[in-house]
Amino acid sequence: MRRAIPLVAVALVAVFPAWAEKADRDKPTQIEANRMSADDVKRMTIFEGNVILTKGTIAVRAERIVVRQDAEGFQLTSATGAPVRFKQKQDPKEGEKEGRWMDGEALRVEIDERKQTIELIDNARVNRGGDEVAGAYIFVDQRSDFFQVTTGKGEKEGQTPGRVTAKLAPTKPREDAKK
Repeated sequence: MRRAIPLVAVALVAVFPAWAEKADRDKPTQIEANRMSADDVKRMTIFEGNVILTKGTIAVRAERIVVRQDAEGFQLTSATGAPVRFKQKQDPKEGEKEGRWMDGEALRVEIDERKQTIELIDNARVNRGGDEVAGAYIFVDQRSDFFQVTTGKGEKEGQTPGRVTAKLAPTKPREDAKK
């Protein structure tokens, strides 16, 4: 069981490392749940019941989180809830004094450490500094900082497709761009 908790902590903190504050990496991880089970043979850890993970400015809330580790040590994490919610502070971008907050939610969040991808599935929404995107499915590739919002991973026959929405906050021109 001693090895299982660090396994989970690393995977869950990987939710959005490209957007998180760098200082969060050095903070301790705390995980609370109603139940936890670990199977070292299957390389799997499960947290169930009002799961709360915190690490620095990162906070994740879910009903169930399952972490599997492959033979090379890469982790696959699946969080489910009604919905799974996360919040974290980003490092400030050039010209900003303070980083912006990012939050989001989905009924299921899948994190693949090997591929460095994140999938928010079913009723997905992400808000970053006032910009918000929503759809049935949000895909994030952390290596390229690419993300895509769609109405689903594949429409069921006879089902009316949904819509993707985006709300973009107005931006202020940079001082050096005005010249």
